[in-house]
Amino acid sequence: MYFRRWFLLLAVAGLLAGPLTVRAEEKPVKEPQSFLMYRTPSLEVARALSLDWLTKAGKNDEATLQAFQAIWEAADRPLLDRVADTLALGNADAAKLLNEARDPSAPAPKEVPALLKDRKQPTFFRANLALAYAKALSGRRVYEESLETLQAIKPTDVIDPAAYFFHTSVAQFSLMQREPARKSIARLADVAGAPERYRAVASMMDAQMNLWKDRDLGWIADKMGNIERRLDLGRGGDQTKKIQRDVIAALDDLIRQMEPPQNPNPNPNPNPNPTPNPNPSTPLPISILPKMPPTPGIVDERELAKLRGLWGKLPEKERFQAMIELTRNLPSAERQSIEEYFKKLAQALPSE
Repeated sequence: MYFRRWFLLLAVAGLLAGPLTVRAEEKPVKEPQSFLMYRTPSLEVARALSLDWLTKAGKNDEATLQAFQAIWEAADRPLLDRVADTLALGNADAAKLLNEARDPSAPAPKEVPALLKDRKQPTFFRANLALAYAKALSGRRVYEESLETLQAIKPTDVIDPAAYFFHTSVAQFSLMQREPARKSIARLADVAGAPERYRAVASMMDAQMNLWKDRDLGWIADKMGNIERRLDLGRGGDQTKKIQRDVIAALDDLIRQMEPPQNPNPNPNPNPNPTPNPNPSTPLPISILPKMPPTPGIVDERELAKLRGLWGKLPEKERFQAMIELTRNLPSAERQSIEEYFKKLAQALPSE
């Protein structure tokens, strides 16, 4: 059985290698062959493109140009952040969008802003604003709108194609879109000079996806993590409820699969000291549910069979508590994820 963890490492984009310069007596330096090679412009080229947009936007007064100078002279600022700050400097709507996307206390957006889909806007403005916006949402784990925003632009139009493919793959991976994520990771390898941290995280995501198995405990843990993320973002609607139903169905399937075969000669009195239940119509309390064995990660099938017999009689909240007991001896990371998930769901349910 394989267990997976969410990779939410979102490294900031650094300055990338600029275009090659060649003296007259030198031969061009050959880049590694690739299906498609993307290149990030140098700092000087990105600055010139940003200033050209700012000037064409009519923002060429002395105060604005001084602010532009300060943005581009700041040390160690990622290239994409400098471009985004320039766009915010020249367009109040862009500034508002980026501030909202970066504010962890602001409500998560429910759709891509119209400004990012306005084809009348200059491509440089729209594409790079969308990339900066999607990057900010990714940092807040708002993967749905981050991915939709990135899919509305082209990687050839952005100032930082490595950031484009990296944040696209992070969103797809986090939403468990295996094949699209793999394609984005492959395209990241096509970017000349892509930061090593991007490549390292992408390699880890790819390795994790090789371990994915549909509807196993790892799959369930990842789904529960996604549900918890959506609930934290205030998204408890139909889509979240559907994922919850899928999780419960998968857990039920696991219980059935792990149930031992029926004994043809059962002991008529397997428990010499059975716990009395004076009212058979009342579900048995959680306190008498079978406890899991001390060996980590191993489920006692006999105890599981007892739980199976009680499962359909338990109220919703007690079913969740029973599932916590079922996973009690899993490795700590997976156990904590499952317990936190069911605790949140139990708190959200009305009292019986």
